[in-house]
Amino acid sequence: MKIQDATLLVTGAARGLGAAFVREAIARGARKVYAGARDPSRVDIDGAVPVRLDVRDPAGIAAAASLWGDVTLVVNNAGIAGVSRLLDDGGSESLREHLETNFFGMLEVSRHFAPVLKANGGGGLLNVLSVVSFAHSPVLSAYSLSKTAAWGLTNALRNELRPQGTQVLALHVGFIDTDMTRGFDAPKLPPALVAQRAFDALEEGASEVMADEPARLVKSLLSNPAAPYLVPLGAG
Repeated sequence: MKIQDATLLVTGAARGLGAAFVREAIARGARKVYAGARDPSRVDIDGAVPVRLDVRDPAGIAAAASLWGDVTLVVNNAGIAGVSRLLDDGGSESLREHLETNFFGMLEVSRHFAPVLKANGGGGLLNVLSVVSFAHSPVLSAYSLSKTAAWGLTNALRNELRPQGTQVLALHVGFIDTDMTRGFDAPKLPPALVAQRAFDALEEGASEVMADEPARLVKSLLSNPAAPYLVPLGAG
């Protein structure tokens, strides 16, 4: 689908990649961009429509879907990332927190806006995933597992929404230069470039896009006898 003349909802739009999606959509001629955030006062982007949206609040999402009936593209960007190991003290609580936002938040937004997209001709979903959807990092266990779950969710949504003509795009990427990755010593892509590559893939009709070399490499090795999910990411 095309971004020009589309009406977007971008979750987690107050900063980082979400803000980059909002700016890129406006630059490409979107008709309207709802910039969703728990605190919409933090959205400071010319041309955006700041709106209150917490992906952990199903009732709020349902209300939003009834209000913003002109949406033709949903960018499921909202997410959290914490350093935690599953077997450490607090590991279970951390996993539940990550799943609540990164998995169930994506599910609830998609579920409530699917009828809106259908009413507007099909439209699209763009789900922000990660290279760790494919291969886990021990220090990011909860985050990695939540993104693997979100990858499975994205594939399920693609199949369920195909009959109504909704394009579902999975965006996999390594480190992005945002507040979320501060403190990680690794090559990072500018968020603006990630947004550009994601929208390029969407406009080409793709179902999946690897936005950087780490994502492309890890994806290419999934059928290898020494597949990357069999060893910690970065080991060996």
